[in-house]
Amino acid sequence: MLVHLLRRLGQSLLVLLAVSFIAFLVFRHIGDPTVSLLGEDASIEDRQALVAELGFDRPVPVQYARYLGNVLHGQFGISYRVKRPVTQVILERAPATLELALVAAVVAVLGGVALGVYTAIQRDGWASRVLMTVSLVGVSLPTFLIGILLIYLFAVELRWLPSFGRGDTVAVGGWNTGLLTRSGWASLVLPVATLGLFKLTLIMRLVRAEMMEALRTDYVRFARARGLPERRIHYGHALRNTLIPVVTITGLQIGSLIAFAIVTETVFQWPGVGLLFISSIQAVDVPVIAAYLLMIAVLYVCINLAVDLVYLLVDPRLRLA
Repeated sequence: MLVHLLRRLGQSLLVLLAVSFIAFLVFRHIGDPTVSLLGEDASIEDRQALVAELGFDRPVPVQYARYLGNVLHGQFGISYRVKRPVTQVILERAPATLELALVAAVVAVLGGVALGVYTAIQRDGWASRVLMTVSLVGVSLPTFLIGILLIYLFAVELRWLPSFGRGDTVAVGGWNTGLLTRSGWASLVLPVATLGLFKLTLIMRLVRAEMMEALRTDYVRFARARGLPERRIHYGHALRNTLIPVVTITGLQIGSLIAFAIVTETVFQWPGVGLLFISSIQAVDVPVIAAYLLMIAVLYVCINLAVDLVYLLVDPRLRLA
């Protein structure tokens, strides 16, 4: 078990090194930092001084080593657009994105697993047929279209929920949260539904397919022959074996909630990291773009490591191996 985790940790470090090099190439070779930071009217002497200060006059390996050292200390440079450290800019926007992704992940995982188990057990019922039909909408429609439809229905026509923004926030330490205010929760409903609908329907259909396959296996037939209660068969035998492939897909989907929250944040003008990334692309704010790439890479690596740990908890065969 320990050897397996150490091997996976080594692979993760190699992935992060590769992504950091790509981020360095983006940081170094896209755009002109002297124009962005000093303006077009700066003198040649000022530009040369800034190039020397940034270390861009040194060999590429030295530049990469310096960039990697700064990244390890949480320094991603200065934003060209707002003229502030990138770390501060991202940390100000991170709470909004993390809260949106966290709530959407909880809804998607709990709802997807519960509905998947229900539609597998009651596969011939009318409610299951309705759920499977509705799930096609979540799988087929693009995220931005779902968001626009929800805005039109619940914000424009019914006027039940706000169509943009994060609502009122409360500062808890260094964290600004909207989860402690009524307007914050109201503003969260439509973005969470938009971001989590595709994940929920995907997990639901996957759990249903795996659950139905597990219910046809020999060990389930043997459990029924022993006279075990159906509830114990469904949740103690079939669902436990169903979770092994589901864990992988669910882990990747949770990671994509943050990586691809860009569309949802743009539709609802949600003040998170995704919206910051879009505005940075429009302004060619290269340090923010490079930092975002690294942040997403670290996120996926951490989720993959967590999935490996969950594997060991769910599948005893891996622990024995």
